[in-house]
Amino acid sequence: MKIKNIDIKGQVFLGPMAGTTNAAFRIICKEKGAALVYAEMVSTEGLVHNNQKTKTMIEVSNLEHPITLQIFGFDINSFVEGAKIVEEFSECDVIDINMGCPAPKVAMRSQAGANLLKYPERVGEVIKAVVENTSKPVTVKMRIGWDDENKNVVELAKIAEANGASAIAVHGRTRNQFYNGKADWTWIKKVKEAVKIPVIGNGDVTDGPSAKAMLEETGCDGIMIARAAQGNPWVFREIQHYLDTGEFLAKPTYKEWKATVIRHANLLIEMRGEEFAIREMRKQLLWYLGTLGSEGLIKEMKQMATTIESMEDMNSIFKFYEDKNLGD
Repeated sequence: MKIKNIDIKGQVFLGPMAGTTNAAFRIICKEKGAALVYAEMVSTEGLVHNNQKTKTMIEVSNLEHPITLQIFGFDINSFVEGAKIVEEFSECDVIDINMGCPAPKVAMRSQAGANLLKYPERVGEVIKAVVENTSKPVTVKMRIGWDDENKNVVELAKIAEANGASAIAVHGRTRNQFYNGKADWTWIKKVKEAVKIPVIGNGDVTDGPSAKAMLEETGCDGIMIARAAQGNPWVFREIQHYLDTGEFLAKPTYKEWKATVIRHANLLIEMRGEEFAIREMRKQLLWYLGTLGSEGLIKEMKQMATTIESMEDMNSIFKFYEDKNLGD
């Protein structure tokens, strides 16, 4: 598929996750088969007020292309200025507007994210403002509505297309569902039938069969994976292989699993320093260990992971596993 002038070679994308999809995580997912990766959302207010942490978040590496940078906010002027800053200082390929984040501090306190679903006119104004202030393709990620009584995603998708959006990603849940219940893919299908631009489906896809089912049931052009990639970056190549061949790809060996975890840690050290890397790897290791099997043993290893203070501590977790003669 193409997002305006950007060719996407594959159908399985890494979705944005706050506090997770930093550059190191994105590179790992890219290397394991993600056709397109999304950075974690960036505040337009933070960009406008020259927040250094926010500025760091718009940096991308040559290993990530094509990459989408997601921005969030409510104020039109902040979207305009934020788009200009991204245009000048970020080498991302696509700008995405977040209209789906359900978190109270975003949707309620900041009136951003999924809060925009309640204001169709503002949705059009925001998209138009960003499109007019960047040469990059602009996309939108949204939920199907605020709650069960207000599922207006089809109306919003048409507004997005009319105001210059180059693609739309739809998470098949309302804001009030957060991540609970089942994603309703029928609304993704309705959006696909209502617009001519590419539609990306999101929600409850975790493997090849569920990805194939979403494509067949909705007709969407691409699939977005988020939480299912935590600790399991191989999910992208596994799903794409299943879509291409109808066959399941072998799970990674322990040797590849270990090499991937170490590369992830080294990327974090290289990009953010060892102190940040160790803090981040405590969380990442818990996810990675969840894909390793051996439940009783993994529980003990997870306890070890929460207290690592150095790369040596992380290596001791590998040794613990290998001493049990479980490493291949």
